[in-house]
Amino acid sequence: MEAMTAQERVDYDGDGLRREDLAATPLEQIERWVEQARSRQRERGDVPEPTAVSVATVDAEGHPDVRTVLARLIEPRGIAFFTGLDSAKGDHLRDNPRVAASFTWPAMFRSIRLRGLAVPVDRDAVGAYFCSRPWASRISAWASPQSQPVESREALEQAYDAHALRFPDRGRPDDVPVPERWGGYWVEPFHVEFWAGRSNRLHDRWVFDHEGGRCGDLSASSGWTVRRLGP
Repeated sequence: MEAMTAQERVDYDGDGLRREDLAATPLEQIERWVEQARSRQRERGDVPEPTAVSVATVDAEGHPDVRTVLARLIEPRGIAFFTGLDSAKGDHLRDNPRVAASFTWPAMFRSIRLRGLAVPVDRDAVGAYFCSRPWASRISAWASPQSQPVESREALEQAYDAHALRFPDRGRPDDVPVPERWGGYWVEPFHVEFWAGRSNRLHDRWVFDHEGGRCGDLSASSGWTVRRLGP
């Protein structure tokens, strides 16, 4: 394997994050950066899926696993994503709710890391979000045995077609019921880190840790200890 050349290195000439520019609460800083990522995507198109978040879980053997989902809710209690409850991540989180998550925006030299516990989203909120999805996406939730072996692409498409006939598109939010095996999880954090790339690898890292290692209200300015970490 050839060694990396100097030309392959990139200097992170981001804006950084000074203490005086850090928001008073984790929620405010998360919302600020997510909105700036959305604005950048609209203006430059180099931040696809601004709410994409990598979620790490641990399986029964203690092996970590990570995948990328979309953060659909960002609220004082944390961030929420939706998934098949019998998917690999669902199986992991039932046995071990410890979870980590990370937003990463390479074009902006920024990331947000969260560590905490996964808590199921209540069924009313699951239903409200499911009904907001496009009809085809709702059909896919029925057709896909998420994380399970699939015989072929053709078998998957046949399952989709069968459920499309079962739940035809009549233009109503209740055309397709919510599958029992479909739901969501809150990532309720006790640790939130904001990373901002700077030149010469002297990056800015600011961490909010909640008292006692307990999950905390992201919109509260009290109960959190703020520290700068070395890059």
